[in-house]
Amino acid sequence: MKDFVKMVLAVICGLFILGIICFILFFGMIGSMAAAGSGTPSIPKDAVLKIDMGEITLAEQSSEEFSMPTMASLQGSQTATVGIWDAVRAINAAAEDNNIKYIYLLPEITSAGMGHIYEFRTALQHFRESGKPIISYMDNVSTGAYYLASVSDKVYMTSHDGITSMFHGISGQMIFLKDILDKLGVNVQLIRHGKYKSAGEMFVRNSSSPENMEQNQEMISSIWKEFLLGISTSRAIPVEELNALIDGLKLNFPQDFLDAKLVDGLLTKEELKGKLADLAVVDKFKDVKMVSFSDYVSAKATANVKAKKKIAVVYLDGDIVDGKAKQNIAGDRFANVLAKVRADSTVKAVVFRVNSPGGSVLASEKIRAEVELLKADKPVVASYGNYAASGGYWISAGCDHILSDPTTLTGSIGVFSMIPDFSKTMKDIAHVTYTPVKSNKHSDMMSLMRPLDADETAYMQASVERIYDRFVSLVAEGRNLTYDFVDGVAQGRVWTGRDALSIHLVDEIGTLEDAIKWAADAVSESLEESELKNWNIVAYPKPQTTMEQMMDMLGNKPSGEEIFSGTVLEPAAKALINWVDGLKDGQRSVMVTRMPYEIVWAD
Repeated sequence: MKDFVKMVLAVICGLFILGIICFILFFGMIGSMAAAGSGTPSIPKDAVLKIDMGEITLAEQSSEEFSMPTMASLQGSQTATVGIWDAVRAINAAAEDNNIKYIYLLPEITSAGMGHIYEFRTALQHFRESGKPIISYMDNVSTGAYYLASVSDKVYMTSHDGITSMFHGISGQMIFLKDILDKLGVNVQLIRHGKYKSAGEMFVRNSSSPENMEQNQEMISSIWKEFLLGISTSRAIPVEELNALIDGLKLNFPQDFLDAKLVDGLLTKEELKGKLADLAVVDKFKDVKMVSFSDYVSAKATANVKAKKKIAVVYLDGDIVDGKAKQNIAGDRFANVLAKVRADSTVKAVVFRVNSPGGSVLASEKIRAEVELLKADKPVVASYGNYAASGGYWISAGCDHILSDPTTLTGSIGVFSMIPDFSKTMKDIAHVTYTPVKSNKHSDMMSLMRPLDADETAYMQASVERIYDRFVSLVAEGRNLTYDFVDGVAQGRVWTGRDALSIHLVDEIGTLEDAIKWAADAVSESLEESELKNWNIVAYPKPQTTMEQMMDMLGNKPSGEEIFSGTVLEPAAKALINWVDGLKDGQRSVMVTRMPYEIVWAD
C-alpha cells in the first residue's frame, strides 16, 4: 500500500514539474518569437510602398501583434493593427523618403471606421502633393474602398467581364425589439431627457420615433455628402452626376466604371504588373522592390525619443465605464493616467484623442474633472475620431480647442436610464415566483423583478433632469455658449463633425495630425520649434505588449453579448446584458450618457 501511495505521489510530482516546465517553455517560446519579430525592417533603395488594406486594420493605436503562428496567419489572413497616427507618420515619411518611388494601393477589404478612412485618405492626399504618384487597383468596388482609391493619380480595375461591383451608397439600420420582448415578458422602462436621445428606443418601440428618423437621415446624408465631395474633387466629376449614376444603378460592371470616368483603365493582373514595372523604371515586374505598409510603419513611424520636450496624446477609445479595467475607457484608470500626465513636467501640451460613443456618467465626470486640472497647467486640445458623442463629448467639451473629422458622430448631449423588468418573464415563461424581503418601501426598486411605481419613476426622472442640466451647463461653459443655445442643439441629438462645426460644438475640421500640430504651435516660441520633428510625441496609455495581450486573452471569459457578435442584434444584446450585469454587481450608477448606436462600413 505504501509503495502504491509513493507511486501516486511520484506521478503527481512528475506531472506538476512537467507542467511547470511546459509553462516556462511556452512563454519562453512566445518571448523569443516576439523578440525575433521585433527587429526593424530594412527599406531597399528605389522601392514601392505597397498598401494592401486587406492586410491592415486601422485603429486608434497600433498593437503589438502575436508573433506565434495562428490558423489565420497560416491561411494568409492575419492583419496588422496600425494606429492612425503611426499610419499617417509612415505616409508622411514615405513622401520625403528618396527610397520610395510611389505608393501601390489595394483598397479592397478596408477595415476601419469612417473617421480613420478620412484621416488616412487625407495623408495620402498630402503624399500626392509631394509629387509622388499613387496607383490603385481593384477587382471589386465598394463605397469605402473607392473613396480611398479616388485620391490616387490612377485608378485601375480588373478587366474580367464576370466581375460585378455593388456601388450604391451608404445606409444604416435601426433594430426594434419591443415585439419580441413583449413575447418574452420583458418590460423595459426608459427614462430620459432629450427628444433625440434615442438610446433605448430599440427596447420600447417597434418603429422609429420621428425625431430619431430625422437625425439618422441627416447624419447619413451628411456623411454621404462628405464622401461624394471627396470623390468629386479627386475625379473632377460633379456631385449631381455621381448621385445620378448611383441612384440609377448604373455602376455594376467594370466597363460601367470606365465609362463613368471613375477608373482610368481596365487591366488584367499581368497588364497591371507591366504598369507597375514601368512606373518603377525596371524591365520586369519581378525586379520591382515592394515594401509592405506594416513593415514600413515599423521602420519609419518611430517617436523622436531624443527630444526632451513631449506632447502627450491620450487615447480614449471605447465605451466609458466605471472602475480600473484595461479595456475601454475606465473612469478611475484614465483619471490616474491624466494625473500622471499633469505631473510630468516634460509634457508641455496634451492632445485628448476621443473615439467613444459615451457611457457612464460617473466615469465621464471623473475624467472631465481631471481634464480641468490638466487644462490649468498646460494646453489641452481635443481630436475626435469616429465618435465623440454623449460621454465622449462630456469629457472633452471643456478642452482649449476641438478638432473633428467631418464624419465624426458627436454631440448627443442627453441622458437616459433604462431599467428592465423581468417579472412577467419569470412568472409566465420560466414559471418562477419572486417574493421580496426588504427594509424599506422602495428597497427592491432595482431588483428587475417588478416595474417601477410612479414615485420611483419620478425619482429616476429627477436624476435624469439634474444630470442633463449639468451636461448642458458644462458644454455652455466649456464652449462659451449660452445655456439656451446649447439646450436647443442638444436634446440628445447626434451631429456629424461637419454639422457640429456650424453650431459651435467643435472649432475646426481637422485630423489627429492637425491636433498635434496645434498643440506644438501652442507651446512653441518659433516656427522652427513647432515642427513636429522637434517633439517627442508620447502615447498614453501605453499599448499592451504581446505578453500582456496573451495574459488578458487567457484570463478573459466569454461574455453573453459575444453570442450575438457580428449580427444586427449585437448593439441591443450588448446594452441589455451590460445593464443587467451592472445592476447585478451592485452598481447603482444607472445614469448613462451614450450614443444610441454605432455606424460601421458594411463593404
